[in-house]
Amino acid sequence: MKRYLYSVILIFSFTALGQKYDIGTAPAWLELNVIKYGPYIGFQRGKYTFLEFGGEGQWKKITLKKTIVQAIHTGFNYNINHNVLGYDLGYWIRPNRFGLTFGGNIFYRTNFITDRFGIAPVIGYKVWLLHLQSGYHFMSRPETVFELNKFFISIRFGLISDRDFKLKRDK
Repeated sequence: MKRYLYSVILIFSFTALGQKYDIGTAPAWLELNVIKYGPYIGFQRGKYTFLEFGGEGQWKKITLKKTIVQAIHTGFNYNINHNVLGYDLGYWIRPNRFGLTFGGNIFYRTNFITDRFGIAPVIGYKVWLLHLQSGYHFMSRPETVFELNKFFISIRFGLISDRDFKLKRDK
């Protein structure tokens, strides 16, 4: 009997909430913002192999219907065999809970004789602390030979060192 009574109360309260709020909007008290940041270590592979180190900050807006994650990262990478150093600044977004990530990087690479800069659109998939990305480097002065991956795939392991939770409240 108690189980039946709890079920009726639960259904009634959800029905009352559904009548109070429009179906298209969620109540403000159901919105949670999470800010996470920390270092990452990664591995980039294409024609050449690069080791990556850097930091990333993520902003996650969690609602009842839709979760959006945005992130900005900066870091450096190095190829020991060809003595190539690089710096990256990037942004990515995941517009739903379990979908792909879309983003881009602005990069600078040097072999200490010549240098290149450019952009790299990326697409990836993030699960837990691992982020797998693939992309293409569009670089300045592509006519000269330079030890740089044009097509690449990278995997990053992010270590979250700090989190901040903000619950949106009704006013």
